[in-house]
Amino acid sequence: MCNKDIREYANKRNVRLWQIASKLGINDGNFSRKLRIEFSEEKKAEIRVIIDELAAEQ
Repeated sequence: MCNKDIREYANKRNVRLWQIASKLGINDGNFSRKLRIEFSEEKKAEIRVIIDELAAEQ
């Protein structure tokens, strides 16, 4: 499974994929499709920051 680390990181912090998609300004379905192809390390770092921000808001 591609981007398994991102999925697990979000799950451990109780952040849903639709919340990440919203922060990125894209539809949650589009984000789910993007997850099918492995992200670059730079993109993963950007998404981890978003996940941390969303987790802090909860």
